Amino acid sequence: MKQVRAKKHLGQHFLTDLTIAQRIVESLSTGVPVIEVGPGMGVLTQYLVQKPEIDLRLIEIDTESVAYLHAHYPALQGRIIEGDFLKLELSALFSGSFAVIGNFPYNISSQIFFKVLEYRDQIPEVVGMLQKEVAERLAAPPGSKTYGILSVLLQAWYDIEYLFTVSEHVFSPPPKVKSAVIRLKRNSCTHLGCDEVLFKQVIKATFNQRRKTIRNSLKAIAYNRESFPDTPLLNERPEQLSVAQFVELTNLVAAHQC
Repeated sequence: MKQVRAKKHLGQHFLTDLTIAQRIVESLSTGVPVIEVGPGMGVLTQYLVQKPEIDLRLIEIDTESVAYLHAHYPALQGRIIEGDFLKLELSALFSGSFAVIGNFPYNISSQIFFKVLEYRDQIPEVVGMLQKEVAERLAAPPGSKTYGILSVLLQAWYDIEYLFTVSEHVFSPPPKVKSAVIRLKRNSCTHLGCDEVLFKQVIKATFNQRRKTIRNSLKAIAYNRESFPDTPLLNERPEQLSVAQFVELTNLVAAHQC
């Protein structure tokens, strides 16, 4: 069967360096079942199937890639799912824990991680390749210029490691930017200690006006400003705050809402 044609609207850039593909698979440390997102022509799949202990499912939205995978991986019949990872009910695939791995399309990588957050109690580990700039943002510590909304939301529940950088020249077609591989491992947090809906609102309100101090950016959220205590936290900018400080800030807002 002929090679799959890369489709721009799906953000497809096929990895051609098998050494890197094997390295990505070896970065997955957990022994739970695995979902591979966007396997394409199976550059990671070929190494995943060499691990008999892995209960593997492939999710691929591209019909041409699905046909290629069926032809080249007949042992995976019934485990190749044609569909949109972002829209699937993942608990229908695995009732217990499962890991996620993939060369994530640049155009939906952030959405993939928001999906991971929805299933954080089932997903102990994620290994993914994505645009280098996005990978750096997700792994950035407080105080970094690239630290942002998704950094805080993910780091509340996961420990994030930036593993290695991947050149644009090992893809077909080559992207215009470098890529990077990161690993997320679920931390021990079971509850943030605050209202999680308000936590997200506070993070978004502050980072959407990241040049302002916390006190000023919180105007977007209804609260009794006059009753706010004089705390140094309100004089910081959002990129300076750790996850724990955002929890503290959320509880502060909750205690002084109108």
